[in-house]
Parts: sequence; C-alpha cells; structure tokens
Amino acid sequence: MTTESLIIFVIVGVVAGWLAGQVMRGGGFGLFGDLIVGVVGAVIAGLLFPMLGVSLGSGIVAAIISSAIGAIILLAVVRLVRRA
Repeated sequence: MTTESLIIFVIVGVVAGWLAGQVMRGGGFGLFGDLIVGVVGAVIAGLLFPMLGVSLGSGIVAAIISSAIGAIILLAVVRLVRRA
C-alpha cells in the first residue's frame, strides 16, 4: 500500500465515520472514533454489498457512501446489542 492510498483510506474512513455518527447519533465520535467506525464500516460494506449484488460505482465518492452505509449498519447493530 502506497502512502497516497493510505492517506486516502484514512480520509475516507474519517468522513464515512463522521457521516454515520451524524446520521445515527447526531454527533461524531472524535477523529479516532470516526476513523475506526468508518474503516469497520468499509469492511462491512465490502463484504455485504457484493453478496447482495449492490454496486455504487467507483471513485472516492462511491467509497465514502458505501463506507458510510456500512458504518451506519455497524452502529445500528451495536445499538441493538446494547439494548439487549
């Protein structure tokens, strides 16, 4: 992984985590928390979307959107587990 791709990966993770925090909680989780949520969301979306046949296209905007959707799914599951 090159330095450029690592920087893009971090930026996408932070933006996706922040978006998920805004949608699910009304606020972010701080820089590190947003990064973790966004990266895990990207992994979830990367595993789930191909199984469902969903493709948002390519490019950084599609990566941010799919990562944010994955992060929202992650936060929804965490919220359900916390209630139980």
